[in-house]
Amino acid sequence: MELTGTIKKISDLQTFNSGFQKKELVLLTEEQYPQPINIEFLSEKVDLLNTYKVGDKVKVHINIRGREWTSPQGDVKYFNSITAWRMEKDGSSDFNEPTEATPSQNSPATENKNVFAEDEDDDLPF
Repeated sequence: MELTGTIKKISDLQTFNSGFQKKELVLLTEEQYPQPINIEFLSEKVDLLNTYKVGDKVKVHINIRGREWTSPQGDVKYFNSITAWRMEKDGSSDFNEPTEATPSQNSPATENKNVFAEDEDDDLPF
């Protein structure tokens, strides 16, 4: 899945006793009713955030995960988390792709040949 929006907040790096690392990003979606979505970057994925700052428009590729927890009293609760595995700048203006291909000067001229001429015996009804 993907989420697109503007970075509202990037948390500090959290390192746990086990060596596990985590950073969180709050992404403000761009829709009629913008939503602040908390996204986790885990382990080696925390480095994905190094080149981004608050205010950047991004597209985040995510996985939604769920888990079950039973309290000491026996109550069962369910929790969801959103984890990122890829992130990129959003917006076609960031890319310098040509809008129209230009023919190469060194390529030979091609013939104006009807590539479908051999298929005239086709028995399709359309």
